[in-house]
Amino acid sequence: MSKNTPLRAVHERLGASFTEFGGWNMPVRYASDIAEHHAVRKAAGLFDLCHMGEIEIVGPEAAAVLDYALVGKLSAIAVGKAKYSMMCDATGGIIDDLVTYRLADDHFMVVANASNAEVVLQAFQERAESFDAEVRDARDEWALIAVQGPTSPDIVATLTDFPLAGLKYYAGEPCLLAGADVLLARTGYTGEDGFEIYCRPGDAIRIWEELEKAGEPHGLRPAGLACRNTLRLEAGMPLYGHELNTTLSPFEAGLGRVVAFNKEGPFVGREALAARLESGTHRQLVGLVTDSRRAPRAGNAVLDTSGQTVGVITSGAPSPTLGHAIALAYVSTSLTAPGTALSVDIRGTRADAEVVALPFYSRNKKLN
Repeated sequence: MSKNTPLRAVHERLGASFTEFGGWNMPVRYASDIAEHHAVRKAAGLFDLCHMGEIEIVGPEAAAVLDYALVGKLSAIAVGKAKYSMMCDATGGIIDDLVTYRLADDHFMVVANASNAEVVLQAFQERAESFDAEVRDARDEWALIAVQGPTSPDIVATLTDFPLAGLKYYAGEPCLLAGADVLLARTGYTGEDGFEIYCRPGDAIRIWEELEKAGEPHGLRPAGLACRNTLRLEAGMPLYGHELNTTLSPFEAGLGRVVAFNKEGPFVGREALAARLESGTHRQLVGLVTDSRRAPRAGNAVLDTSGQTVGVITSGAPSPTLGHAIALAYVSTSLTAPGTALSVDIRGTRADAEVVALPFYSRNKKLN
């Protein structure tokens, strides 16, 4: 049976529609996907992310556990900072992509995707067996609320005395917010500036409602999973189960930079990943744009100019910000250059498509 987040009553009050996602009943939308999407791009959106899976690793060798269990060099994170990394299996396949926060010298918190949290927890427990560190399932100890969008600093600043200007991208610091002890982070999954508020479940409703009040003059809207998906797609960010899975390595996903071959000692998947890097990849993740009235969807075949299948769509949707359809796809490595002409088979109809550089949208560059 799917679980409810601590904010279920709030979502019902706001008239949300729900969907099952990663074993949780989650708000998919409140009124309009597009309106919620535009609110995040132009003002701010308020997200329930309590489904994410928090795992804490504590002890003298906590950093060594992370260096062995993940492909990145997590021991290099400073206290108060965060790092994006991946957990791979022995073949180099991606088990999950993760964000890790260093809360103290010997205390880390890893945040897994909801659908993978149990698998990641078990893998950490197995990989930590020979280390002096404890792996703790902290999923029931944390709730997570995100405020994303250009007015998010103005909103969050009204509820805390913490100096937000000092909280840089990929950082997380403990502070007092809306009268509650929280971990305030600045990572994000929308392509906009924003904050993640890790709090105790018992404080979640009060913090959400205080953010609602503070955000009213700043255009804040509650936002569901539907717009979160179009926002992350515009920003070219991968979603596990779509762009990432155990048949793929970080190199095919264009994320080889997360693999730290320069760190000392073994890590799970090291030899397989080195072999994959040396042999090269036969497919690569790319961005596609099309002017078709119907957007490409996951599973649609990608074709070359001769009509041969050369890839597959992993995610696709109409882009509310850009005004045309966009998609992520794995295609043959020889066809990944921006400007390459391809097509997509959308329910038996071929739609012209073009490879473009990712991300589709960035707040730091002017839109056409």
